[in-house]
Amino acid sequence: MGWLADETGLDRCAANFVPLTPLSHLNRALEVFPERTAVIHGSIRRNYVDFHARVSQLASALVARGIRPGDVVATILPNTAPQVEAHFGVPAAGAILNAINTRLDVDTVAYIFEHSGAKMVLCDTQFLKLAEGAVKQMQGPAPQIVEVADPEFGWPAGGHYLEYEALIASGDPMFDWIMPEDEWESIALNYTSGTTGKPKGVVYHHRGAYLATMGNMISWRMQLYPVLLTIVPLFHCNSWTHPWMMPLLGGTTVCCRDISAKTIYDAIADHGVTHFGGAPIVLNAIVNAKDSDRRPFDHVVEIFTAGAPPPASTLAAIEPLGFNVTQVYGLTEVYGPATDCTWKPEWKGIAGDERAAIKARTGVAMPMVETVTVHDQGREVARDAEHLGEIMIRSNTVMKGYYRNPQATREAFEGGYFHTGDIAFMHPDGYIKITDRAKDIIISGGENVSSVEVEGVIAAHPAVSLCSVVAKPDEKWGEVPCAFIEVKDGAAVNEEEIIRFCRERLAGFKTPKRVIFADLPKTSTGKIQKFELRAVAKLL
Repeated sequence: MGWLADETGLDRCAANFVPLTPLSHLNRALEVFPERTAVIHGSIRRNYVDFHARVSQLASALVARGIRPGDVVATILPNTAPQVEAHFGVPAAGAILNAINTRLDVDTVAYIFEHSGAKMVLCDTQFLKLAEGAVKQMQGPAPQIVEVADPEFGWPAGGHYLEYEALIASGDPMFDWIMPEDEWESIALNYTSGTTGKPKGVVYHHRGAYLATMGNMISWRMQLYPVLLTIVPLFHCNSWTHPWMMPLLGGTTVCCRDISAKTIYDAIADHGVTHFGGAPIVLNAIVNAKDSDRRPFDHVVEIFTAGAPPPASTLAAIEPLGFNVTQVYGLTEVYGPATDCTWKPEWKGIAGDERAAIKARTGVAMPMVETVTVHDQGREVARDAEHLGEIMIRSNTVMKGYYRNPQATREAFEGGYFHTGDIAFMHPDGYIKITDRAKDIIISGGENVSSVEVEGVIAAHPAVSLCSVVAKPDEKWGEVPCAFIEVKDGAAVNEEEIIRFCRERLAGFKTPKRVIFADLPKTSTGKIQKFELRAVAKLL
């Protein structure tokens, strides 16, 4: 079906089929926008000629040191210029980028190194101890560590490893990039905390990354020469694919190593930032900024916010300051945002709580997404803002699957859709709205926290008989872990001790902020009734 009667000679060839890849955006930018500023990092400003050359040098140096197509190169870097360069340089060597969360603990990083088979890791001086600790725990081959110094922000090189600038200097700025022969080839591997303690490796392909850049650009109403501030960590869904997008429009990526209200205001005033993404905690920081940290600017800054809907009070406070907030929703498995709350002309003039309620909607499919729907028992729910189901997504921007985890991949794709695990309803106009998370994931400051992982750590304490961890609402972080514990007979332990015990074994954002000692509500079969605990946590 769909074929012409005679298509003799109408085949794919070099002239009419070129594998889609975001690398093409940077090659085009070199020709179209050579003198435009590509990257700003502290006092460093590089135009597209210089940026392209450094990317080529990085790719060349990686190949010279034995990195082959399909190999994994990891990074443990904050939002710095080398991290932006790695997003192009690693795939330009034919390799797969694994940007690792800098906030993870040693055990988790060791697991990621081993599971991914990373051959090399580009590591910021600030996080060398994390990388070294992970390498020491590994059983198999360990990645070569390349130290990435950042003297711009007070992190000079330690001198124990090959340093990043020396690596760059050894490369060829005219290196012929290893472009994908098939757009289904992997470009990135991102580890996400699922419902179990062990993270799953989400595999992105060049096609999905390319299409995500196109869709984000349209949804964000971008025009030529945008200026993006990197608030969303580059290790989180590759900063929602935004660094790959910027060369498409001759845009400028402003690196933000340390996020604060002052650095945001300074970047807007000094560099003319037009766009940035971030969790509601970032919006709150801007609203509550000290007068001494604020800077005047004369344009509207577009914000994508995700993680939790911004409260009405936050929207009411931030938009008059010169910001327009758009709620987006997505997951690592779908390259970051997959829906946005597209604003309709007929909503113009709506204000207050009604405006906030509309802006807090999870939204509709972004342009690169084929289908976003809500299903219950295999069928779309009624569009009545009442019936609940699971958010399901079908798109070219759905991951290839979970690396070395075929069972989890099959479960995620059952029925021809990606199962998000998030519960929502649909408005009559097709806009969806999340009501709960089916998998008990806690989203704290934009970071996913597995309740199962935290429970496993707490259960190891000698005084703990039983525990359950749920989300507690928090004005600053959106949600924080809250632990409910039954203590063993005759044992004694307090909240401070449990928190300290967790902090020694978990990343800070995973550590419970409250601990309640009580008998846990259970079903007749002994299953803990978490919905009751969530109700209690909301009142704390």
